[in-house]
Amino acid sequence: MNDISDNSQHTHKQFDTELEDLREKVLLMGGKVENQLGKAIQALTKADVELSDLVVKEDNSVNSLELEIDENLSSIIARRQPIAIDLRTLLAISKITTDLERIGDESSKIARMTKLIYKSEHLQFPKVTIVKSIGNLASDMLRQSLDSFARLDVKTSFSVLESDYEVNEQFQLIIRKLITFVLEDPRTISAALELLTVAKAFERIGDHSKNISEHVVYLVKGTDVRHTSIDDVRKEIQD
Repeated sequence: MNDISDNSQHTHKQFDTELEDLREKVLLMGGKVENQLGKAIQALTKADVELSDLVVKEDNSVNSLELEIDENLSSIIARRQPIAIDLRTLLAISKITTDLERIGDESSKIARMTKLIYKSEHLQFPKVTIVKSIGNLASDMLRQSLDSFARLDVKTSFSVLESDYEVNEQFQLIIRKLITFVLEDPRTISAALELLTVAKAFERIGDHSKNISEHVVYLVKGTDVRHTSIDDVRKEIQD
């Protein structure tokens, strides 16, 4: 009887170790993506085309880590057949990994647009500063969403959800400004479209960071808060 109990405890400890290793890999991936985004913003604001190239190359590392995490997830689910909180953890990790990979894609898009913007010399106009605010806000949302996952802190998750409204407002403001620039000088159409693409990438990064935070709420509370009003999410977190 003791042997059976000891084996059960040993198996459970192994499972806990596997879950923790998986969480660490997700945080490693998150750190890579956060660094990638930071470099993309720096390349854009500093006109650093070489740094843009580095951002694009780093996306390969992010993609490789996503594949590794997916393989680990499949193996754990097949061998352990998890239930309850363990299953929620694995499901949340799977979704968070997908959102991180897409943030990496959007960072690469910003880097590619940066190269186009400066090589084409469209920014005689240069209005790069109008996307700086939304870029910093998106970066903060990503950082907070990763922090909420690392500490399983739903209050921080809620802060990210609130910030998403500000990102959306910033994006609409940028659209209005770019329309004004084009109306004043039609020669700025190409530059305006390039900056609109950058702004949209930042807006999407905000969306994916929001998704990550919603997955954390699901992991901790067991409630899917996607497509839920901010007031209802607040009540769920407070319960």
